[in-house]
Amino acid sequence: MNTREDLISRIIETEWNMFSSVQNRGGKASCQEDPVTFKIIRKSNFMSWSDATLESYLNDLEEAKKAGKNLMTLKYARMEGLIPALNPEALPLIDKIVEIECRWLAELAEKSPHLKPARPIYSKEDTPFAVSSETYARGELETYSKRTLELYLKDLLEMEFKKINRVEEIFNRMVEMLNQR
Repeated sequence: MNTREDLISRIIETEWNMFSSVQNRGGKASCQEDPVTFKIIRKSNFMSWSDATLESYLNDLEEAKKAGKNLMTLKYARMEGLIPALNPEALPLIDKIVEIECRWLAELAEKSPHLKPARPIYSKEDTPFAVSSETYARGELETYSKRTLELYLKDLLEMEFKKINRVEEIFNRMVEMLNQR
């Protein structure tokens, strides 16, 4: 059995290997040259996932790697509308997840107006120069297996029941880790 920290480290390492090799139309993005920030952002995200969700997602990554698929390339291609839906049967799960996450983002923006989100919240705000959190999340979630999506939704519903805003938790962890660099 993997320890929680080991699971998160293995996920991030696999994701980094995929992310850093994504071929962008305009060449490598600056974020692809910054593994430290990438790891902080991703770790901040995964720390609130259950062990079952982490294990399932690690399995998704390992299966993709075995099949010669780069989930990060697929995520960005999907976000940009360059490829059709990756996981159409899971769209109802993705819709539920995105609704919760966008609501949490909106709540945080209202509660802390001095914090400017890195991207617009809703896809209706997408522009050729800015992809919303909703569009980004949909692109990423479509790369997850149905099992991972089900487990992730369960994690979100548990946090919602406990009145925990996961987005705020991620943001606070990220700021703390970035300040420790």
